[in-house]
Amino acid sequence: MDVLGYLIGALTPFNLMLALVGVVLGTVVGALPGLSATMAVAVLVPFTFTMDPAAGLIALGAIYTGAIYGGAFAAILVNTPGTPSSIATTFDGYPMARRGDGGLAITLATLSSVAGGIVGAIALLILAPPLARVALAFGPTEYFWLAIFGMTLIAALSVGNTLKGLIGACLGLFLSMVGVAVVGGDVRYTLGMQRFLGGIDITSAIIGLYCIPVILDLVATRDAHLRPAETHGLRLGEGLRIAWARKVNVIRSSVIGTVVGILPGAGGSIAGLVSYAEARRSSRTPEAFGKGEPDGVIATEAANNATVGGGFIPTLVLGIPGTPPDAIILGALLVQGIKIGPTLFSAEAGVVYTFIWGLLIATVLMLPAGLLIGRYAYRTVVAIPKAMLAPTVALLTVIGSFAIHSNVQDAQLMVGLGLIAWVLARYGFAPSPIVLGLVLGQIAEQGFVQTYLIGNASDRTLEMFFGRPISIGIILAALLTLLYPFVAERRTRKKTPAAAAAAPDAARGRDTAGMGLAAGFVLLGILIFLGARGMSAVGSIFPTTIAVGLILFSLLLIGLGLRGRTASAPPREAESAGNRRRLALALVMALWVGLLPVLGFIVTSLAAFLAIMIVADYDRPGPRTWAVWILSGVAIVLGFWWLMAHVLLLRMPSGILF
Repeated sequence: MDVLGYLIGALTPFNLMLALVGVVLGTVVGALPGLSATMAVAVLVPFTFTMDPAAGLIALGAIYTGAIYGGAFAAILVNTPGTPSSIATTFDGYPMARRGDGGLAITLATLSSVAGGIVGAIALLILAPPLARVALAFGPTEYFWLAIFGMTLIAALSVGNTLKGLIGACLGLFLSMVGVAVVGGDVRYTLGMQRFLGGIDITSAIIGLYCIPVILDLVATRDAHLRPAETHGLRLGEGLRIAWARKVNVIRSSVIGTVVGILPGAGGSIAGLVSYAEARRSSRTPEAFGKGEPDGVIATEAANNATVGGGFIPTLVLGIPGTPPDAIILGALLVQGIKIGPTLFSAEAGVVYTFIWGLLIATVLMLPAGLLIGRYAYRTVVAIPKAMLAPTVALLTVIGSFAIHSNVQDAQLMVGLGLIAWVLARYGFAPSPIVLGLVLGQIAEQGFVQTYLIGNASDRTLEMFFGRPISIGIILAALLTLLYPFVAERRTRKKTPAAAAAAPDAARGRDTAGMGLAAGFVLLGILIFLGARGMSAVGSIFPTTIAVGLILFSLLLIGLGLRGRTASAPPREAESAGNRRRLALALVMALWVGLLPVLGFIVTSLAAFLAIMIVADYDRPGPRTWAVWILSGVAIVLGFWWLMAHVLLLRMPSGILF
């Protein structure tokens, strides 16, 4: 049968219903921080065993692509990636929402996600076997340089504060090394605590680093969380015009996402970061990125949804899953008795091509479903009183970090990292470079160590790092991305010399607090270096390199600070009342996760919800409004408890009271 003939099988009413329901469920799950695409697919896999193989695959694929897209909602509305793939969406999506363009940001995210998903699915449909060979051409060297390429985005995110960005990246790389080494098996930097043997969970860390500072700042002022839009709705017409004007960005990012998606282990987070860096490099206004530039949202969302189709290419052709959801879907195929490999597209053509068409249909259905969900999501978040929004978002952070491994310690780590991130951000150390280092750390270390071992064994280390054709191409792209912001900044200064001469003087000064933190980072670097001395030769290479980098960057920051040549932390108005509220919220969050395993989820969550409502309340409403708020809070807490315990079948902390 011709490939187009299988489209009829995908268009049956049952398959269309599965695609639509799967997309909606996936979008909702992806929008909740911590409830990842992996969890959504894993929970629903058993329900597909009684279905026809093609129908079951369509359901799982729709949930997967919907969850990747759904992560954009949390990224845009509360500055927290719903999934790790949406990290870069926060860079411009949240600033757009803050200035009242949240509806437009959601529209652009939806249009870009659909476009990227279509490109990835078409590549899977037409080019799967030849593209699978690309994955085989990537060795440890290419993965190392790909991770470095992703980290060059630090230069773009930290223009004017590059040293602090590099220090933040080193901190993230250090966090990625906690636990058992990916190569060599050394146990590193666990402080003798068993809880750290599995390392720092990336999703918990991302939730803490991004969301906790947002909640702390949310309760500190009377100002609205998001500025209401001047025009109602999602501004679909305007979004279509912007997306069409940026069609080159859409296509380029979709292709990047597809290619990165076929690389096992890379995934949507790297695809989003790489495409974001390329969009900024090629933009005529790179200085607008990070301040609410639509191109940033377009690049990230087109790329991360393109990885869905791209990731299925090595999964179906080679039997090598590119991401955890791909691995789960691969297992579902094996349970159905389908043999994976190069002959799959001929031996099981009916199943495979029906699934691919179903994935394409689900991606198209994501457009109306996403716009409808987005319209009500944005209106709801804008309309919710701060006294209800703050505890609800706090509840989502605790639930999301706990749900990943059903481990209270992940929630405790999330809160701890979040409080540290807020302090660091106050003095110019943004969370994004830390997250980049954490996300890319293990990929970089594994590629670095394996390349070093292969090169050392054959006496051609430099050739292994710098002599492979694909590596050379990635290195050149990384250098271009790294240097372009500085070239653009210098060009701007030449055009406006008077403004350029005055601006640095206003921004420079003796950054005493930053220098103090840098001194602490020097001490941390020394401890990392000393800790590496007790490891094996393989396990110590990467930690030693990172320790040296952290020490050098910190010393350079101190030296420039003594000369008054560092960027000072932004001035802050007197805000003692706001700081008291922040301190109260931090105390509530710490007590919440500390008492969670002792008193149980329901009791601690209800008490914390009420306490945060009091901390975040500026309006002082009457008893009737308070009664409505309290009843709503009880319903929210009990509703999420029921969802976790009886739908996702997680073992919720019971404690001594419940």
